[in-house]
Amino acid sequence: MIENQAAYQALTTRDPRFDGIFYVGVTSTRIYCRPICPAKTPTARNCRFFQTAGQAEKAGFRPCLRCRPELAPGAAPVDDAQRIAHLIAQRIETGDIGLGTNLAQIAAQFELSPRQIRRIMQAQLGLSPMELLQSKRLLLAKQLLTETSLPVTQIAFASGFSSLRRFNDAFSRHYRMPPSRLRREAATPSPGIAAQACARLRLAYRPPYDWHGVLAFLAGRMIKGVEHVTPDFYARTVRLGGSVGWVKVTQRAPSDELLVEFPHSLTPVLPALLGRLRDLFDLDARPDIISGQLLRDARLALIVARNPGLRVPGAFDGHEMALRAILGQQITVKAATTLAGRLAARFGTPLATPFEALNLLAPTPQTLGDATIDDIAALGIIRNRAAGLIALSRAIAAGGLDLRSGLPAEKTIAALSALPGIGPWTAQYIAMRALHWPDAFPHEDIAIRNQFGRQPWKQIEAAAAGWRPWRSYATLHIWSHPEAIALCQP
Repeated sequence: MIENQAAYQALTTRDPRFDGIFYVGVTSTRIYCRPICPAKTPTARNCRFFQTAGQAEKAGFRPCLRCRPELAPGAAPVDDAQRIAHLIAQRIETGDIGLGTNLAQIAAQFELSPRQIRRIMQAQLGLSPMELLQSKRLLLAKQLLTETSLPVTQIAFASGFSSLRRFNDAFSRHYRMPPSRLRREAATPSPGIAAQACARLRLAYRPPYDWHGVLAFLAGRMIKGVEHVTPDFYARTVRLGGSVGWVKVTQRAPSDELLVEFPHSLTPVLPALLGRLRDLFDLDARPDIISGQLLRDARLALIVARNPGLRVPGAFDGHEMALRAILGQQITVKAATTLAGRLAARFGTPLATPFEALNLLAPTPQTLGDATIDDIAALGIIRNRAAGLIALSRAIAAGGLDLRSGLPAEKTIAALSALPGIGPWTAQYIAMRALHWPDAFPHEDIAIRNQFGRQPWKQIEAAAAGWRPWRSYATLHIWSHPEAIALCQP
């Protein structure tokens, strides 16, 4: 529920903390804006406040062309109802739930009844799943029209519409303008790749954001040939459905945005691509809420205050990340990275890209599931670890294990722990990154145990209860500064 007086105060001060938390519809213009919009502040009597852009559009408002609501950062879920609504919204946004999907099919995917789905979505977002889907697709189309030179027909299909006619009708009906009005000259490609047709889009986040910390974390764990990380950008090869290509991500300073560059070959899977990047870079995090809670614990106060913009990097691909986690058990990060590179070189698929360091698509679950223990052990990987890699890959290939972001963590952790070669630490770490679970807690981790004087795990969990539901962030703070937390023991 939005408190109008507080929302209007945030609007008048253009407080960036509320960007994406609410939207304001101006009744005199029938336009809705972000609370940071640079336009003249409307009078309070002309303002209506909404939790989502979809709610504003459902009420008959069209998006502002100055502040561009489609660029507002997302909001991470906090409780169970929010998590379910967020997960459904994410499935819609990434194309896992399409325009032809009815409510019964959506409910079946989440083991709920259609009535429960409708009630949760209405309570949390003020929209039905189909209304949300339409809003997400139109906002993506608006961004593509504004920031790229892609043909309108290609934009229509990339946004999830089944035909150009349906797209034109929906766009004109909702926004009361033709799509051609938003056409702009596309940004020029990065130097060295101009010969390959590509596009750029922006992804917003809430500051502060430790961009270089995220890059450093990913650099230490990158898979050679599949990923390439420098002090300034992250790049990788991409295989989504039947589309292959590459993506490059840089920070768009001084704005609170990342710039995503990709070839036109990936436009058919663009919603999924952008959704995975938002998870990988943890762009929907609320640093104010997370840091505010962790600062209450004297054990964490010093290191959280040092880096309130810390993010927990997610995973672009759950299978790929889980392979890397299994390889990293009981060896150094550097050694695991070397083994992951060998695995990709042996079982990955060659791919030509404009980047010399990117030349492989990661191994698929089917490929590794068909491998033998001897095949993998020949790369210097111990046999029981090889058996774990094969078991994981077969479980994913058969559909018995799903490592997509947002799925129920407890159920997935139990399924992971039942596989050979995966212990509690690894299962929690996979949940932290592949499932993007904010409350993962690998209590067996040596750095965490050291901070608690190697107490029994039940005592450690009890002592860390105050960190919930943000134990993943507390864990990464400890990993980043293990020497500092020891000075803050209560």
